Amino acid sequence: MSTVVETVTALVNPILDEHHFYLADLEFVKEGASWFLRVYIDKPGGITLEECVLVSEALSEKLDEQDPDPIPQAYFLEVSSPGAERPLKTAEDFEHAVGSYIHISLFKKVKGQKVFEGTLKDLTDTEFTLAMKIKGRPVEQTFTRDEVAMARLAIEF
Repeated sequence: MSTVVETVTALVNPILDEHHFYLADLEFVKEGASWFLRVYIDKPGGITLEECVLVSEALSEKLDEQDPDPIPQAYFLEVSSPGAERPLKTAEDFEHAVGSYIHISLFKKVKGQKVFEGTLKDLTDTEFTLAMKIKGRPVEQTFTRDEVAMARLAIEF
């Protein structure tokens, strides 16, 4: 499966670069009896349905041109936005999220809690800073990336 992901990544990235989109995630998974190739794309300001269709058609053509076929079994191709509350997995995901409201869960408690939400302010290779409100007061807290079990974009209410 990893060769499918690697092959498709190499095929889709030039398409995305041409349109100034980026690859948010890619997976090739079996669900029930069916295989799914899911390509999640994004750009600053969000991706539209028409842009997903554009990438889907271009990628489908590229996959059909490959010999030998990198995916010999039948599969469904899905190209979509990663969603409003998508996970932040890679360093690039975090870079794109600077200035955005995010939710993080930690492996161990910091200041008595494991879950924090705030605006991602600063980012380095090893740590990042969230601007949050605790009991109505603005506070900035720095976390190391090693402390974070899960991070995702969040909707601020």
